Amino acid sequence: MNKEEIAKYFDKLLEPKILVIGDFALDEMVYGKTSRISREAPVLILEHYETKDILGAASNAAHNVSTLNKGKVGAIGVYGDDYQGEKLIEILKEKNIETKYMVLDKSRKTTTKTRISGSCNQSITQQIVRIDRQTTAFLDSEIEKKVIENIKIALPNYDGVILSDYHLGCLTDNIINCAIEVAKKHNKIIVADIQKDMQRYRGVDVITPNQPDFEKQAGFYIDSDEKLFSAAKKLIEELKISKILLTRGENGMALFEKSDNANDDINIKKINAYNKKEVFDVTGAGDTVVAAFTLALCAGFDAISAMRIGNLAASIVIRFFGCHTVTIEDLKEELK
Repeated sequence: MNKEEIAKYFDKLLEPKILVIGDFALDEMVYGKTSRISREAPVLILEHYETKDILGAASNAAHNVSTLNKGKVGAIGVYGDDYQGEKLIEILKEKNIETKYMVLDKSRKTTTKTRISGSCNQSITQQIVRIDRQTTAFLDSEIEKKVIENIKIALPNYDGVILSDYHLGCLTDNIINCAIEVAKKHNKIIVADIQKDMQRYRGVDVITPNQPDFEKQAGFYIDSDEKLFSAAKKLIEELKISKILLTRGENGMALFEKSDNANDDINIKKINAYNKKEVFDVTGAGDTVVAAFTLALCAGFDAISAMRIGNLAASIVIRFFGCHTVTIEDLKEELK
């Protein structure tokens, strides 16, 4: 499919409904102007002028889906009994993300990453420190049961599932297995955006690791096409999956797809990054890729076209600082 045909069919991305299951988080961005050095300690004093609360981790993946398909997205995860939990649910609702399947867990902190940034008249804004509030232990059995119950209720009503694992404890083995089982039962596409422990996701349709995490899973540095292909073939066979979408930073993306023939061959397609000149911040770009790629697969695009759409979406968001999202209109304009 060429770019003119892709542009014509972009509106098909509006059709699928996507369920995001995983580690939902809030990003708190605190900004100040440098005033002076403190007398109490050799640290900067910032005069606060703005705080922005934005969606991070699995929340950002859901936000990217919502922006692309105009709110046809649901969220399943946990949040704490705290101010940040209230703010997380509030913002998810503001971004047209269905929150009725989110589970309150009073034993956990709402995952919150506070970034404090400063600037002066002679410099750009720069991050000074980050403060993380999070609980990384796996969910206790009672909360896990509630999440599993919500998956069984919600998942049949969606066209595709994204498992967004930031290793913050929501995606237990039981929850992963339940999501895969229900998705297979109802013929739903299930995509896992994961960084490590990939063997836990045996049976999903697609995994979407970046190259450094892929290399860790393979156990060796990949410096040739032969090693790249060998690692992908091994992982596809071990995990019993049909596809791997590998994000490779400035080197673009690679798609490994199991052939339909009797020999179980692996087809590979590599594409270059679409934008290398205006890269400001890659934060959240992986969430954008998996959101656009999953929507495209569920909309009926072939995997290579879905990869190109994900690449196109990523080429837009990396021009902005912090997590950013794109619309179908943005994709159409960028394609020009």
